[in-house]
Amino acid sequence: MNQQEFIARIAPAAVADMKKTRVPASLTIAQAILESNWGKSGLTQKANNLFGIKGTGTAGHVTMPTKEFSVGKWITIDSNFRAYNSWAESIADHSKLILNGTKDKPTRYHGVLGADYKTACYAVWKGGYATDPDYPGKLVSLIEKYELHQYDVDKSDNSVDKEQPELKLEQWEREAGLKAIDSLAAKGLLNDPDVWKKRLTDDPAGVLNELPWLMFTLLDRMMNR
Repeated sequence: MNQQEFIARIAPAAVADMKKTRVPASLTIAQAILESNWGKSGLTQKANNLFGIKGTGTAGHVTMPTKEFSVGKWITIDSNFRAYNSWAESIADHSKLILNGTKDKPTRYHGVLGADYKTACYAVWKGGYATDPDYPGKLVSLIEKYELHQYDVDKSDNSVDKEQPELKLEQWEREAGLKAIDSLAAKGLLNDPDVWKKRLTDDPAGVLNELPWLMFTLLDRMMNR
């Protein structure tokens, strides 16, 4: 898997989570790149953990060595890291952590929510996500090099950030959106409100996962008429 394929694989989940939690998709993608070394780290390979989150995940935990910056120098310690059944679970848990923080400080990462990518990169570091003093700069560099800010949307007025490139669907995104629409149509969700109500009652998470693609594709069609 090359770098663009890695971004393409996780971008849909990052964007969908951004719509629900206001965690910038660019931050999610950049952290996944940095923490997992483009999906090649031992932790990612062994536990589907893209973000180096410690603790116990949906598939338990694994113990791995990690480097921490303490008292002006790097040290290596063993820590328990969350294990997941899939990358999608890892991405969802990352958004949950940013949104809910920790028990001792639930708002520790709230400076990230709805922020521009530079502010978000520094806010997640100040919240204590990483001890590396160069962490924010590394994230910003990744976002700008790979133009990850194209996935971010201004949450204050639901418009595209005027200082960043207009969000446009790439071909792979458009195809995924069309498939999502076909799936919705096959289930009768596009023209039968009663089916919508039943789906929302029986499978609210599934409906929420399908709606972002429907929205993106419809907007894309409107902009390209």
